[in-house]
Amino acid sequence: MARRRRPPRPGALSELPPLKILSQILALQALYYLFAFILLLFTSLASGTPFTLDLVFGWSQVRGDTTQGWLLGFIWVLDGGLLIALSIIQLISRSKLVPDFVLSLHFIHLVITYLYTSSVPQHSAWWMTMFISSGVSIALSTWGCRKRELKPIAFGGHSTTSQQQAQEGGEQAGDEEQGFTRGRGRGRARGDEAGRGEYEMVNVGTEENRRVD
Repeated sequence: MARRRRPPRPGALSELPPLKILSQILALQALYYLFAFILLLFTSLASGTPFTLDLVFGWSQVRGDTTQGWLLGFIWVLDGGLLIALSIIQLISRSKLVPDFVLSLHFIHLVITYLYTSSVPQHSAWWMTMFISSGVSIALSTWGCRKRELKPIAFGGHSTTSQQQAQEGGEQAGDEEQGFTRGRGRGRARGDEAGRGEYEMVNVGTEENRRVD
């Protein structure tokens, strides 16, 4: 007898095939370096310093003893913290998967940095920047994804209108019922008053004397 398979729980990883997960990771990684390239290029042009790939894939210039190093650290936090959080909210929209994607992104960046420089980053400022960037990204992405998950689902784009119409219909039905019962009660009262006016008092004694006669 074939064993019956249990249906996957909502939000299970089986709903996300490996190819889709890989494409989402690559898309986030591409956006990560695209944002970094734009921000670092703009900063270099504004400050008058030469732009090199060491700013994107290197670690030696992210340091805490120079103003340029603090500026580069802030750019990486802005990139990996805020901009990537917005990208995750739009592309992933799953709060349970946020830590996996954020940590995978920063780990891949560490591997690429190691391959580019042939050494592990040795500045504590670089490591601190990556930790802050990861924490900010996880916090903002989780908050945004949960807010998006709890957003009411609109069926056909007329959920608010249908709810308002249902409420108005319920109120009208209630008013009609109240008006009907009130009207019926008032009708009875008026009928009773009208009926009372139609009856006439008859002298019982006179009627009996007529019958006897």
